[in-house]
Amino acid sequence: MSNNTKTAVIVGASRGLGLGLAKEYLARGWNVIATERAAGSSAALHALATPALRIETIDINVPEQTTALKARLSGVSIDLLFVNAGVIDDVEPVANVSTDEFTRLMVTNALSPLRVIESLDDLVLPAGTIAVMSSGLASVTNNTVGGYDVYRASKAALNTLMRSYAVRAGGKRSLIAMAPGHVRTDMGGDSAPLDVATSTRGMADTIATHAGKPGLQFLSYQNAVLPW
Repeated sequence: MSNNTKTAVIVGASRGLGLGLAKEYLARGWNVIATERAAGSSAALHALATPALRIETIDINVPEQTTALKARLSGVSIDLLFVNAGVIDDVEPVANVSTDEFTRLMVTNALSPLRVIESLDDLVLPAGTIAVMSSGLASVTNNTVGGYDVYRASKAALNTLMRSYAVRAGGKRSLIAMAPGHVRTDMGGDSAPLDVATSTRGMADTIATHAGKPGLQFLSYQNAVLPW
């Protein structure tokens, strides 16, 4: 890795949008530190094989692994920390969701991403950006049709936790809750209108537009401000 190149840490880059973000930032000439849940589990990530890519392992639902990652990244200056985490459940309505499943979504989609951010934020440069993968479904204002009750709630919780974090952080960095659009991934399904490359290119452009501008925003991949 070059010491004179910007560095992005993409947490959750084994497939889908996270893998797409890793590819996008490598194509833009950045150093990329990309994580997978288990060592060697993502053939697609390892196939990128470039000196600009460093692959780390972390299950963000295991706090000790977050602490260990922080130690391994000691001395790294991060320009972008993007925590990409998401699991979905289509059981409807919420009353039919088991307590264990509700907990799984809330921990993975909301609690664990903030634990990662709180652990790694002092490695992010003052002019750097911290982003989380939110969703258009997280908007309470725009929820006029219902559906995906627990997923919506978990991503709305993520946005709320980011707002609380922003207050504690004192508006020092650009903070983004990013909605990637409806993308053709394992989660988004084969009928989704967007491909991964279009979404991740838009997200990277949006992040670049807001780089160095302190404060938290809820944005789409097309740089549209979304209602909370």
